[in-house]
Amino acid sequence: MTENTQQTPASNPELPTQYAPAEVEGKLYERWVERGYFEADATSDKPPFTVVIPPPNVTGSLHLGHAFEHTLIDALTRRKRMQGYETLWQPGMDHAGIATQNVVERELAKEGKSRHDLGREAFIDRVWQWKGESGGQISGQMKRLGDGVAWSRERFTMDEGLSQAVQTIFKKLYDDELIYRAERIINWCPRCLTAISDIEVEYQDDDGELVSIRYGEGDDSIVVATTRAETMLGDTAVAVHPEDDRYRHLVGKEIELPLTGRRIPVVADEHVDPEFGTGAVKVTPAHDPNDFEIGQRHGLPSLAVMDEHAIITAHGPFQGLDRLEARSAIVGALRAEGRIVAEKRPYVHSVGHCSRCKTTIEPRLSMQWWVKVGPLAKAAGDAVRDGRVKIHPQEMEKRYFDWVDNLHDWCISRQLWWGHRIPVWYGPNGEIVCVGPDEQPPSGEGWTQETDVLDTWFSSGLWPFSTLGWPEQTESLAKFYPNSVLVTGYDILFFWVARMMMFGLYAMDGTPPFHTIALHGMVRDQFGKKMSKSFGNAVNPLDWMDKYGSDALRFTLARGANPGVDVPIGEDWVQGSRNFANKIWNATRFALMNGATIEGELPDPSQMSATDRWILSKLNKTVAEVDAFYDDFQFSKLSEALFHFAWDEVFDWYVELSKTTFFAGGAQAKVSGRVLGEVLDVMLRLLHPIVPFVTETLWTTLTGKETLVTADWPKDSGFRDEAAEQEIELVQQVVTEVRRFRSDQGLQPGQKVPAELTLTGTALAPHEAAIRQLLRLQPAGDGFHATASLPVAGATVALDLSGTIDVEAERKRLTKDLGAAEKEKAQANAKLGNEAFLAKAPDNVVDKIRTRLAKADADIARITAQLANLPQS
Repeated sequence: MTENTQQTPASNPELPTQYAPAEVEGKLYERWVERGYFEADATSDKPPFTVVIPPPNVTGSLHLGHAFEHTLIDALTRRKRMQGYETLWQPGMDHAGIATQNVVERELAKEGKSRHDLGREAFIDRVWQWKGESGGQISGQMKRLGDGVAWSRERFTMDEGLSQAVQTIFKKLYDDELIYRAERIINWCPRCLTAISDIEVEYQDDDGELVSIRYGEGDDSIVVATTRAETMLGDTAVAVHPEDDRYRHLVGKEIELPLTGRRIPVVADEHVDPEFGTGAVKVTPAHDPNDFEIGQRHGLPSLAVMDEHAIITAHGPFQGLDRLEARSAIVGALRAEGRIVAEKRPYVHSVGHCSRCKTTIEPRLSMQWWVKVGPLAKAAGDAVRDGRVKIHPQEMEKRYFDWVDNLHDWCISRQLWWGHRIPVWYGPNGEIVCVGPDEQPPSGEGWTQETDVLDTWFSSGLWPFSTLGWPEQTESLAKFYPNSVLVTGYDILFFWVARMMMFGLYAMDGTPPFHTIALHGMVRDQFGKKMSKSFGNAVNPLDWMDKYGSDALRFTLARGANPGVDVPIGEDWVQGSRNFANKIWNATRFALMNGATIEGELPDPSQMSATDRWILSKLNKTVAEVDAFYDDFQFSKLSEALFHFAWDEVFDWYVELSKTTFFAGGAQAKVSGRVLGEVLDVMLRLLHPIVPFVTETLWTTLTGKETLVTADWPKDSGFRDEAAEQEIELVQQVVTEVRRFRSDQGLQPGQKVPAELTLTGTALAPHEAAIRQLLRLQPAGDGFHATASLPVAGATVALDLSGTIDVEAERKRLTKDLGAAEKEKAQANAKLGNEAFLAKAPDNVVDKIRTRLAKADADIARITAQLANLPQS
């Protein structure tokens, strides 16, 4: 970091020469947890700040997206803790019904068993056993990352307390007639053998086939098109638009349904688009949601022709075939009868797939449990519209409203064993009884409990208050509800956020679950591509933490976090952040060994040099800037501000400008040492929420205090010194311009050159020693001959380059470069002067040529100046 290694006696404990994250991070985190720094006291009189963790699935491990989200939450909570808030970051995990059951079933399959071999109770015991063995992996990774969560409050969505909350709200919703049981079309996964919600269906373009089939005969025939010919076995009507003259004569009549021997009616329904295809659609109420609605309007029967495994059950030659096998066989049979009017394949169309196992979803008529979301969704929308809940960034509000304003009733039952079993009992005479947590279920012959469990999102929707002890009116609930902010990805705005809004407002008497919803983007690779194991670009965050340290990963993630925008990340960026952590370490170590201290009061500005006043002015501006960015969730901007202040202002300029003062010793060195200590103290506090490990180590060494975790957050003192800032800016101009000239002349950074500095009459005079040291300028002794003179910032720097460079070789190189630049200029001018070219060339091509011309002009001016400044031979 520094080239001059002169040191004054160390007044602070010495730090190791190199920062070794692996030797620091684990021990520090253990100490933080042991001393209870992250715990939250519900009886405290401090103002609360509450954030819940988006509960990761117990099935997996933390991926880079989790590391990104946790970094942002941890930064917010660490800052609030330092600001004096009673801070609760609530940890926990989700039981992840389908995903967890699938994992354990795969484990059983390795033993040649299925869950049915074990039975329900034994299988659930097996899942709990698996959870006990695998659940700790996520906690360990969170600790590696530095998550400041209240571990004593860790929750699991299948815990006894959370299960009580689930049963309580189910009973309340049921009693309020907001939960009901009905036969409706649902999304069915033939692989997971359960219903899934609309938001758990992933749509993708698949290659299929579109076949046009003639129903009926002669004038009473009608052509329909379908991509799912197998469902025709369940058709109970053909629908046309009421005003479509082509089919007016058929409405009310019955036509023959091929292959089945049945006759079905032609009905008129406004849902049909007469402009699409033939203007006629087959109606299969048991296997299509739109057809189901048509069937309800016209009193049509619903014929299910597939079982839960998507095997054809309709009587006839196709019975027992898989749906895809049946599709091919049915098209073949229709073709043999001359019923196929047209075929198009491949026909690319959007097809729904299970988000868990990627199996093609089958719409299926099924008796399920539902939440009537109308009043709940309206309340969730109103809470954002009236300002009780803010969505950040604000442009995400539209997506939120588009969803909650158009919600369909929510299918909450799942045909699984792992999860919260629906608290409903069926009696021998058709009775249905919903049982609350403090009620005894009915007993006696013929009473059975519902076998289905609840959708995972039902229990995670209660997370902001169930984790605080609801339905009991606990001290924690009174203190920490509502949450201050929810930090989560825009991708689960509908899955999770809307559910929490609906349930929170409903259960907590109209109080929303959080004040602010801060949405972030998704982590992508450095080329902007989605990270995926199948793409070969997925990254285990532990690998990068092992290699570069947790602080490096955290800083990289925070530095890329613009609200609501996806975050590209590459390993070289993490390496760059590791270099930043090393820079902080090395520069602080050097500063501690050369006078930096926090002992005593900060000297009066009248005792300080302009350099001291400049850095304090910059420091306070940075404090104000960082605070504003934090309050606006601008993690990228606050990280950039801290990076440039630490690296550029403090290390590259203030420390370097102050070296001559430190090395000279005396009263001024003590003043600057105290100023440098103040700057390091505040800077490390500002950096701590994002890079907690390296800052904790350095700050406790600097101050001798116990921990930075609970230290006070810096405040802007209001100190500003614009005159000092302008003065140091002049110094920076001189140093930057002369460095550029030295580089242009081919001088090595450490190569010393005799020089005369004419600084009289400018604000630069007090900085001559520092300027000479930074520029490696020796005094002009006997025989000095100025071969180059640089006027800059109202001063003149005369250099004697004789003997330092090969003047003739440099002149030849520069002359060659000048010729190339002039040729480039001539070519650009020729094209821009050609009217025929300008008339035909696209605007972007012309703009590129103008850019090339401007660069050529700048190069010519620069090289000409360099040639003029070369010593005369």
